[in-house]
Amino acid sequence: MKLNILASYCFCFCFLACDISKEKSDILTNTPKNVILLIGDGTGLSQVSSAFYFKDTIPNYSRFKHVGLIKTSSSRQDITDSAAGATAFASGVKTYNGAVGVADDSTHVKSITELIINDKIQSGIISTSSIVHATPASFYAHALSRSLYEDIAADLVDSNIDFFAGGGTQFFNERKDNLNLLDTLASRKFKIDTTKLNSFLEVKSFSKLGYLFGKNHMPPVANGRGDYLQKATQLGINFLNKDNSSFFLMVEGSQIDWGGHNNDSDYLISELIDFDDAIGAALDFAEKDGNTLVIVTADHETGGFTLAATKKINDAGKSYNDYSEIMGVFSTGGHSATLIPVFAFGPGAESFSGIYENSEIFQKIMEQTQWK
Repeated sequence: MKLNILASYCFCFCFLACDISKEKSDILTNTPKNVILLIGDGTGLSQVSSAFYFKDTIPNYSRFKHVGLIKTSSSRQDITDSAAGATAFASGVKTYNGAVGVADDSTHVKSITELIINDKIQSGIISTSSIVHATPASFYAHALSRSLYEDIAADLVDSNIDFFAGGGTQFFNERKDNLNLLDTLASRKFKIDTTKLNSFLEVKSFSKLGYLFGKNHMPPVANGRGDYLQKATQLGINFLNKDNSSFFLMVEGSQIDWGGHNNDSDYLISELIDFDDAIGAALDFAEKDGNTLVIVTADHETGGFTLAATKKINDAGKSYNDYSEIMGVFSTGGHSATLIPVFAFGPGAESFSGIYENSEIFQKIMEQTQWK
């Protein structure tokens, strides 16, 4: 009898132990180790939709199962700009248009790359604009105005960023104060390259890595930039993950926005498709890794872009809409206030469903990762 009771106790203990072990395992599985945030500047739902009509292959956007919507108004304006929008993503704080890493009262707010240094998490930023432009700057700098490019460049030198790639050499080595910040970066263990992206094998021994291509912004993909954004994303992931470290990486497709401002649908769509390729690089890694949360969104929509039926004239000289042929049309040369889609994949992705403020992107990342 005693043996039966003892056996029952042992069975219950083992069952509970297994259940507790499973519970711990589930917690670990559902807590992302890495986060890749991809921002398609100026990308609303119509811009995303264009990939499904104009890309030759299946868009990577179709790989997401969790989709939400964000409200993008800044602290003072119904329609945000990139600086206020990116500051909300980077710091979880609504601010005024033009502000980089500061609150509405102009006080500094800590970005995610500043907060995660306490946990020794690697961080990186990638852009097709100048690296000191509003969106990338909001993840490491603090400036009352987004136009203070030289001050923002100095903030990058003093930041916790481990990997960066973009344009803007002139803000580092052709400055009004005559400082050469490229030399300063090199003295702070950065390998700096202004000519080309390296293979991972060429750079994996370096502790920090920075790429600056062009005096200001990089050229459009249609004018020779090639597959830089996809390759930079792959390299950034490999570099930040090389020691199996946790990492945060922000990737911006900057010039989707510029196509919208120019009311140039060809420019916009080519940049959107290029950005979709970078999304594919992030998702390919996340699928294999199993511990990476990928979030794709935008700071705002630009151009009031619509995929409309092509207007044609029939034999009788009457105008009609040809529903079998799509063209891009615009309602503005600026930004719009439309809700913006959020796509998420990986551990914690389900929390990005629903409708919420853009500042909650930051809060959700911090909650899901349990980063401090």
